[in-house]
Amino acid sequence: MFGTESSLSMFLNTLTPKFYVALTGTSSLISGLILIFEWWYFRKYGTSFIEQVSVSHLRPLLGGVDSGTPSNSNSSNGDADSNRQSVSECKVWRNPLNLFRGAEYNRYTWVTGREPLTYYDMNLSAQDHQTFFTCDSDHLRPADAIMQKAWRERNPQARISAAHEALELEDCATAYILLAEEEATTIMEAERLFKQALKAGEGCYRRSQQLQHHGTQYEAQHRRDTNVLVYIKRRLAMCSRKLGRTREAVKMMRDLCVFQLMKEFPLLSMFNIHENLLESLLELQNYADVQAVLAKYDDISLPKSATICYTAALLKARAVSDKFSPEAASRRGLSTAEMNAVEAIHRAVEFNPHVPKYLLEMKSLILPPEHILKRGDSEAIAYAFFHLQHWKRVEGALNLLHCTWEGTFRMIPYPLEKGHLFYPYPICTETADRELLPTVFHEVSVYPKKELPFFILFTAGLCSFTAMLALLTHQFPELMGVFAKAFLSTLFAPLNFLMEKVESILPSSLWHQLTRI
Repeated sequence: MFGTESSLSMFLNTLTPKFYVALTGTSSLISGLILIFEWWYFRKYGTSFIEQVSVSHLRPLLGGVDSGTPSNSNSSNGDADSNRQSVSECKVWRNPLNLFRGAEYNRYTWVTGREPLTYYDMNLSAQDHQTFFTCDSDHLRPADAIMQKAWRERNPQARISAAHEALELEDCATAYILLAEEEATTIMEAERLFKQALKAGEGCYRRSQQLQHHGTQYEAQHRRDTNVLVYIKRRLAMCSRKLGRTREAVKMMRDLCVFQLMKEFPLLSMFNIHENLLESLLELQNYADVQAVLAKYDDISLPKSATICYTAALLKARAVSDKFSPEAASRRGLSTAEMNAVEAIHRAVEFNPHVPKYLLEMKSLILPPEHILKRGDSEAIAYAFFHLQHWKRVEGALNLLHCTWEGTFRMIPYPLEKGHLFYPYPICTETADRELLPTVFHEVSVYPKKELPFFILFTAGLCSFTAMLALLTHQFPELMGVFAKAFLSTLFAPLNFLMEKVESILPSSLWHQLTRI
């Protein structure tokens, strides 16, 4: 034992300063290699390798329980959803809750002088109107022929003049629709025009229904009249909802959902009337019916939306949010109901990560566009614009969202090519949202980037600092020695000053005894 200590002492005494410089340089090199590996692993898997190993392997050996791993209970549903999702990544959808141009969008322009709709958005609406409200047999009816040209007009006044011209010939449902959407300056006036459109549209629908099997031309006309009738009833229901007659609106929307399920025309599915129904039921606080609608439409074979995912999260949060406390949850762990709520929020955040900042009012809302990009900033604005009040009405729901959404976001697979519960997040949403949203007065949200873990930043700083010290010490040993002495003297100067003050205050005999101790 004594010989080993002597050998060790002799070895330490023979080491030169160059050895310590080389040791420092080697440790810096190893730290740099670890940093490069950590960075590569984080870029590929979205987490720190050392943190993952310590949590996954070392913590269980020490008796810990890993509570941060997300549940995979819905993984099978997510796989089926990604397999069945046949829509394009950046498919633009018509906003189910789009506002009225004359009564709402134009009023905003009059007050602020800003245009809330982009040209791209309005151009998409013009294409929709031509698809919904026109057919190849329009030349047989003079009023429909005029309206076919009206929907292609870019000038709003030209469209309105054409609608009045069509009404001079006959009661034309699509002419009333155009005037209700663009000329009416109040919701009540728009409702009056839509009621006139409904009367004319029902007559056309009955006539075309009797002739729909007489040829492809009549079948196309019946399909157009069906689209017109559904559009009118949906907008009438929205007028009732805006005017405070919510129960009446719910009844109309339920009838429309039944009608939509009975008909097999593909265009009817683009209206997404069930989202209007969910918003109205939330206004009535009829949460049981909301759950019933979600059970019917939140199916793995149907395209998801922020309304579906975040409404499901709201219902789960409602069960626990009034008594939820992050401090208590950290002490005792999450209960089953709280875990279900957190998982629902995780699902919603993975689908559209832009929504929480609008619900938590961390970012200003603007008027929603007429078209939305699912999982994009445009959909987040459209959802939060109409549903923020429903989240505020549920006590503690926003608090639960605030406490959990960032944590759940960090569990989302990274990079973007991966997906957990849904199809991987499309990388083209930012480009499409810039076309849909007015970037003049709105900053388009992009996919939130994950921040680097503290361990990687600390390792990078420590590696760089030690490497610089090793290099400077090797090149300028005497100068670095002077700097080291100056640094240590400066570091201990306050302590020396304090000791001098204490020595001057205390008696010399007492200070002598303290120093001996």
